[in-house]
Amino acid sequence: MRYVIPDVPPSNNRFIGRNARWEYQDIKKQWADMIALFCRPKPPEPLKKATVKIKYYFTDRRRRDPDNYSGKMILDGLTKCGIIADDSFFVIDLQLSADFGADKAQTEIIIE
Repeated sequence: MRYVIPDVPPSNNRFIGRNARWEYQDIKKQWADMIALFCRPKPPEPLKKATVKIKYYFTDRRRRDPDNYSGKMILDGLTKCGIIADDSFFVIDLQLSADFGADKAQTEIIIE
């Protein structure tokens, strides 16, 4: 399955060490809603084992650390909408990558 979300989630640095709990919860819900909207069709049942590849397309060439784009909001959204059974190591093998200087910001999700 290949899905494209027309945006990139915020860096974890936006929330870590700050008193931004409610902002985080709001953005996490927005991302869960986007995952539910753009990640179609869904499998008949949540996948019990999968490789999840997340590729971020950034419009600029700023340096970004992969650990700040861990995929948390995306994986939580995939679990909530029933595409994967869980986002634990027992269920998924996660692979992250990025492309810089893209024409538009987006996130590509490939699930095998």
